[in-house]
Amino acid sequence: MNYQRVCLEALGYTLPRQVVTTDEIEHRLAPVYERLRLPHGRLELMTGIRERRFFQSDTLPGQVSLTSGEQAIQVADIERHHIGALVHGSVCRDYLEPATACSVHHGLGLTQDCLIYDVSNACLGILTGMIQVANMIELGQIRAGLIVGTESGRQLVDNTIERLNTDQSLNRQNIKNLIASLTIGSGSVAVLLCDEELSRTKNRLTTATVLANTDHHALCRSAGMETFMHTDSEQLMNAGVATGAETFTRFLDQAKWQRGDIDKTICHQVGVAHRKLLFESLGLDTGLDYSTFETLGNTGAAALPLTLALAVEAGHIQKGDRVAMLGIGSGINCQMLALEWRKSLVRGGIEAAVTEDAPACG
Repeated sequence: MNYQRVCLEALGYTLPRQVVTTDEIEHRLAPVYERLRLPHGRLELMTGIRERRFFQSDTLPGQVSLTSGEQAIQVADIERHHIGALVHGSVCRDYLEPATACSVHHGLGLTQDCLIYDVSNACLGILTGMIQVANMIELGQIRAGLIVGTESGRQLVDNTIERLNTDQSLNRQNIKNLIASLTIGSGSVAVLLCDEELSRTKNRLTTATVLANTDHHALCRSAGMETFMHTDSEQLMNAGVATGAETFTRFLDQAKWQRGDIDKTICHQVGVAHRKLLFESLGLDTGLDYSTFETLGNTGAAALPLTLALAVEAGHIQKGDRVAMLGIGSGINCQMLALEWRKSLVRGGIEAAVTEDAPACG
């Protein structure tokens, strides 16, 4: 898919106030660590994740998505009646029905003729929403669209810790399928796309390449962030990187780019081993990349666009940069987007303080 008139106009984001270190999590895992004689520090060494953040346990994803969406709209200074589509794309949702997009739409005060829905595609949900909205803009169906999402990983991490400590059937081998759940964090992001005629930034979204390698759909399964996630991490990483390499070849051809044309990259935030193998396979220098997994963990569908927002805010992405967004999600699905960057419109920060201290993880 190639676009002539789609711009990534603005980004909004919200980070949880509470920080939980990997060291804290490993202290909570003392029973299973002692039983299986696992060395303390193993989790951080394997993943490169020092800490992650959590929203309060009673936080609804839609509440935070509303905040992030409002940030993007305000910094873009766009009239709300121009927004013809609202997509909520995170794994986490408020309820099975109605769509979480409904409460966000209501809170943002968008028009009644705005198309609203949730989309689910594991860690690629928000990127999928971006592609759908970009298609609508390119076809002239809408002038602008907002894609939002909030991942809240607290309950998944808590449930995983409890199971690891109490399930006596777990051993050094089968425990590996639950480790990926301990890398999950929380975060929220909003992406505002618009027609070039409305844009003040002229940050052009030029290309979207997708590839579905569903032979590997069973490597990572979860009934939701509040339940358990079973992941064959090593197989998923190897198959995901191989799928990514195949997608990247198609992406370069479709974008009419050479490897040397790419100035900056943003990829899905999994961990240090995944990032190293991915960049080796793609023949790219990790110096082009901006990573957040060290301090945010894996924030699911929010991870890649949230990292983009933080990279822009940190000055990693500059005017004139060609940016490759490299998305790989369980399924296995791969989506890669090409951006030509001109001007930064980002607004976000830490969630507002609450009236009482947030409970500790657990």
